[in-house]
Amino acid sequence: MCAEETTGLIHHSDHGSQYVSVVYNERLAQHGIIASTGTVGDSYDNALAENVNGSYKNELIHTRRWDDVVEVEIATFEWVSWW
Repeated sequence: MCAEETTGLIHHSDHGSQYVSVVYNERLAQHGIIASTGTVGDSYDNALAENVNGSYKNELIHTRRWDDVVEVEIATFEWVSWW
């Protein structure tokens, strides 16, 4: 991707050390991507992203065994399409 394709995107993540590091956030800024992490301890940080990830794992990923990554990708597309 070039910078024009990423400008204005928002990167949703938790407060893991890799996501709040100076270098990581500088790289996002270089490409015009905004980090969604706010102040540490804010209970509303990334609530939607965390909820969707949890639902995805509980409703789809952990409900069966997967033969390969393509199978997961197809099932993920189908799961996301109802959102």
